Amino acid sequence: MRRGIRRYFCNNCNSSFSSQRRPEKLQKIIFKEYFLQRQTLQQLSLKYNKSIPWIRKQILEYDIGEKVHNPREVNLVCDATFYGKQKDKLGTLVFKDVESKEILIWKHIESEIVQDYKYLKEELLELGYIILSVTLDGKRGLYKAFRNIPKQMCHFHQKKIIQRYITMKPKLEAGKDLKKIMTRLTQTNEKNFTRKIDEWYEKYKDFLDELTVNNLTGECHYTHPRIRSAYRSLRTNLPYLFTYKNYRDLTISNTTNALEGGVFSHMKNMISLHRGLTKSMKITLVDYYLLNYKKKY
Repeated sequence: MRRGIRRYFCNNCNSSFSSQRRPEKLQKIIFKEYFLQRQTLQQLSLKYNKSIPWIRKQILEYDIGEKVHNPREVNLVCDATFYGKQKDKLGTLVFKDVESKEILIWKHIESEIVQDYKYLKEELLELGYIILSVTLDGKRGLYKAFRNIPKQMCHFHQKKIIQRYITMKPKLEAGKDLKKIMTRLTQTNEKNFTRKIDEWYEKYKDFLDELTVNNLTGECHYTHPRIRSAYRSLRTNLPYLFTYKNYRDLTISNTTNALEGGVFSHMKNMISLHRGLTKSMKITLVDYYLLNYKKKY
């Protein structure tokens, strides 16, 4: 034993050496106990008779490894989630392969912008992946980011958009009829759905074009702006609502639920178990979780 480090003597070559793997092994144990077994920094400090800063340092310096890629044809589901506080906003944009359920690539972000989607797409292409299709939440500008690639608008997000404009219990007849059409979204095809939307618009065209005059300014504005916005959203996303049915030979998901419920919910739950995590520790945890998704930790 020299300076607290156990050394070993080889009888064959008469040389002495110390084990370099033990610190790495302990680092791994501490990392897993903290994040996966819900041990606090204080509990680990007492357990290993080390200071809290030392324990935190082991966690931050733990090498979680690197993503190993297997370039191939993939159908993507792409979405972002946020889990930071308002003053320390932090989120992660994730691309997932529908068929293998593998998390292919991700990027930590402070806001959801189109440039980050473009960046990850180009990274995958550079790695040798062939993107057959992509399922998105319909954020403005995203369709152009995946030009010449079949794009599917998430049905869940589309329904939420319409619900936000007409509410869950619409009072206007136009809203009630539009809600009925939306309930058939997953059970119909593009031709029939388009016909229903066209018929709805012809029926309520005059209603949608109604104007109200502001008595103070004399300016005119649409009387029913929210239901007009609901219709405009459907019209904009209509070419991307039935891609999954128009390309039946591809494994295209019609929602981003594979990320929303399958990845993000558990990831946020892991973060919430450790209140007061620093930004760097959140990033470390998310990287480890996504790197080992669907694997045995």
